[in-house]
Amino acid sequence: MTFEHFDARADSVTELADAESACSAVILDPAEPKGRQALDALRDDPRIEFLDRTVEQLATLAGLQPAPTTDVTDEPPRWAYYPWRRSVVGILGPRAYRRVRTDRNRNLITTEEQEKLGRLRIGVVGLSVGHAVAHTLVMQGLCGELRLADFDDLELSNLNRVPATVFDLGHNKALTTARRIAEIDPYVSVRVLHSGVTRDTVDEFLDGLDVVVEECDSLDVKALIRERARARRLPVVMASSDRGLIDVERFDLDPERPIFHGLLGELDAAGLAGLDSREKIPHVLRIIDGGNLSARGAASLVEVGQTLSTWPQLAGDVLVGAATVAEAVRRIGLGEPLSSGRTRLDTAAALSGLTDPAERPPAPGWDPPADAPAPPGDAVHAVALAASRAPSGGNMQPWHIGWTATAVTVRLAPEYRSTIDVGLRGSAVAVGAAAFNAQVAAAAHHVLGRTEFSETEPGSPLSAVIELGDGTDESLASLFPILGDRETNRRMGTPSRLPARTVEDLLRAAQHEGAGLQLLADDVVLDQAGVLLAETDRIRYLTPHLHADMASEMRWPGDSVPESGIDVRSLELAPAELVTLDILRRPDVMSELAAWGTGASLGADTRTRIARSSALAVVMTDDLSLTGYARGGAAAEAVWLVAQRHGLSVQPISPVFLYAHTEDELGELSPRFTGRLAELQSAFRHLTPHRSGEAPVLILRLTTAAPASVRSRRRPLDNSGPPVF
Repeated sequence: MTFEHFDARADSVTELADAESACSAVILDPAEPKGRQALDALRDDPRIEFLDRTVEQLATLAGLQPAPTTDVTDEPPRWAYYPWRRSVVGILGPRAYRRVRTDRNRNLITTEEQEKLGRLRIGVVGLSVGHAVAHTLVMQGLCGELRLADFDDLELSNLNRVPATVFDLGHNKALTTARRIAEIDPYVSVRVLHSGVTRDTVDEFLDGLDVVVEECDSLDVKALIRERARARRLPVVMASSDRGLIDVERFDLDPERPIFHGLLGELDAAGLAGLDSREKIPHVLRIIDGGNLSARGAASLVEVGQTLSTWPQLAGDVLVGAATVAEAVRRIGLGEPLSSGRTRLDTAAALSGLTDPAERPPAPGWDPPADAPAPPGDAVHAVALAASRAPSGGNMQPWHIGWTATAVTVRLAPEYRSTIDVGLRGSAVAVGAAAFNAQVAAAAHHVLGRTEFSETEPGSPLSAVIELGDGTDESLASLFPILGDRETNRRMGTPSRLPARTVEDLLRAAQHEGAGLQLLADDVVLDQAGVLLAETDRIRYLTPHLHADMASEMRWPGDSVPESGIDVRSLELAPAELVTLDILRRPDVMSELAAWGTGASLGADTRTRIARSSALAVVMTDDLSLTGYARGGAAAEAVWLVAQRHGLSVQPISPVFLYAHTEDELGELSPRFTGRLAELQSAFRHLTPHRSGEAPVLILRLTTAAPASVRSRRRPLDNSGPPVF
């Protein structure tokens, strides 16, 4: 067997390859005496050109992220001698070269995967279609060793699909392919079999390979390769250019399966060798799925030997096949699912099914926006309506609101809870905010009575009863005009120092409802808070059930339930950022980021917003019962309304750890990030001085901004639900 193979090192000038027969570059290390001797001899030859771009390559290496380790950056450059080019090119050392050359593969192929794939040994038989396959495999870094076999020389008619040039005409196809590969990556080991695969050479060719790519024309050889590959438990992949047929035979997983999926029946390679060309036609048609050939491909088959000299192929179809083979090799090399079988990647059919994204039907239920409910018909309805306009996590409105002539009741509805609503504490906050709104409306309509919270009502873990009497409260009633304009404002805004009067009113509003309030306004503290809260957002994205819960809260044009959840337009994102958000809601994307241990940018928006805040208002409670959280929710709503009265815009912030009290509860939120959440929770508590036993109820971001572009919608009031008393 005559493999042509050149080692990546040369010890002297005499070992430099002949220009006519060389198929690999010769790597010369100037740090070694013999390497210097060879380089000096080449410089003395006036026919040899030296090209040095190592400065640019080193600059690219230095700019990579993350920064390469010193064993890569300190690696000395080399020289690659290309005999057929009569040129010597300056290149990075092997580790640095591979790191730079495959950097743009990340994260489509991770660094760890690239290392694993770079050790694959792949054989390619047939270097017409196989040329594009081998080239693609090397470009993607999917192999460390290639074996190329073809007995044929390159002809001018091959240049319609073989990516070679007129300088390669008359040279062996395998040699031409090897040279092109060497000019992409001189460190890839390439062995060339000029005689092609025969019964005498097939075993040595296959020995030690991991994957076989078969693209030859001979049906006998096709069968022979599969028989011997099956004996070695080697997978075989083949691409046929017409209508993108890809064929995979996983003999590594099932060494008993028949070759060609049994399409040859009892025939084997020896039997095929005894058939003439005409007798082979039915078998060829079964192998290439003749019944599903394109109309032009099938018609051309009839004309071979008549008006066509051979079977036609197009470069575009060949390249599609090469890309498909590369994906199959990637999956095999990484142990990802890939069964035996065949499929088609038919680009012509795909283009026949184009759709115009601009011709989508208008989004139902979004225009005109239902920003304001119908005006109330009486005082009782006004109180109930005010309660329904309270804020809630994800705008999920976790309540049932009912009324009689003498009272309005807000019952906590567990079915609307979100995942971060640990112990229903977040829902209790929403019930408290709804109760406070009801009190404001009752005071403004002179029907204010007592408000009582209960955790013993049947059918609900918490309820608030707002009794209707004949009282009023000027402080509460003064907030009623603000209540109609209260909104979540997620605009970036402009930070400004809070006036002393504003601070006093905010503190008084929280204290009046029996809660504490911490105002974080120092720039350094805000920056620290931004870092912490951004990391919790990253954890929410990367934890599957938290991410699913968050995605379910988003309402996009065309969604069928716009009365709850968060209208994506209210996020105040630029069109490009909305496109990014559409990507970030995909669980498969988050799964990849979690697997890579990346995703630092997932919380970047939160960090920027907090840095652009005038202050963070942290409402605190020292009563950790549901009633205590409800009273804290009333205080949070009071602070919100007072802030808006002072011209501030308000955005609630709910970090993942907000309602968790114990490590077990943090573990339920995110098993993978339990420890990290505990660290973040502890760090945030250090930013907010508080007494022992206190816990945050809600965090409000305060800034100055134009009104929100979209306001939260509300489910219509319905007093026909389950009884509330």
